Amino acid sequence: MGIGQLQLATLELLVGVEVHGSVGAASRAAGVAQSNASRSLKQLERHLGVRLIERRPTGSVLTAHGTVVAHWAQRILADADKLLEVASGLRADSSPQLTVSASMTVAEHLMPRWLVEFRSANPVVSIHLQMHNSAHVLDLVAEGKCDIGFVESPTIRRGLHSVVVGHDELIVVVHRSHPWARRRHPLTITELAATPLVVREPGSGTRITLDVALREFPRAEPLLELASAAAIRASVLDGVGPAVMSTLAVAEQLNSGELHRIEVDGLALPRTLRAVWRPPRRLEGPAAGLVRMIQRSGRS
Repeated sequence: MGIGQLQLATLELLVGVEVHGSVGAASRAAGVAQSNASRSLKQLERHLGVRLIERRPTGSVLTAHGTVVAHWAQRILADADKLLEVASGLRADSSPQLTVSASMTVAEHLMPRWLVEFRSANPVVSIHLQMHNSAHVLDLVAEGKCDIGFVESPTIRRGLHSVVVGHDELIVVVHRSHPWARRRHPLTITELAATPLVVREPGSGTRITLDVALREFPRAEPLLELASAAAIRASVLDGVGPAVMSTLAVAEQLNSGELHRIEVDGLALPRTLRAVWRPPRRLEGPAAGLVRMIQRSGRS
């Protein structure tokens, strides 16, 4: 397959299937007809010579090959965004700029709604969204490579300012066919720690919170390490194993019964979502406007 046959729009659709859980949802997010989206994705599968998507009555999930390709697609799309950003700078556009760096959980489940609302009230602001794990977001904020960051990490490094913008909770989830789904009693923390889990990569807020909670217990090696909540959710739905995930990432699957929440005796993992920025303490400009809007939205 030649590089000329790769279409960025199709790569966006593939990543959208990972994020949104179906071709239909991905096509709606991209603003294209589902039939056209399905055709483009099938053409990509033919060009690459691998099966990327498993289509189910309840939606579509990426295959193992699809998860790998989607990971690289995200990198290509990120580089394409940087190219457009550079080109925009070369045009010396005088419009206000806002670069937002968000953890994967926030970026996938909260930021789209927040940015749509902010953009409707501030149409002249050019917004650039970066998606990374919490540790990388904090690095970018500290280095001045973004205007504002959003993380769910339990600690904020010295020298940065922060404000609370929301809350979520980490819970243990399994596929409905998993033996734990038939348990009548909660797990113990020891049992959870001794079980190989599907987990996020080191540096993510989810991984840091879990590691801190279980640090006093003997731990099993991870069953699988993945770089996004969507990839972990797909793995759990495939029956790979249990995972500890944000309630934001699995609400739909819990409601449908595809996933089961498993109670753990004596373990609660609430999290605080924060906006973070470099000094001075007083946040100004579009970043301040975004944070104020999010806080107002949370109180309404």
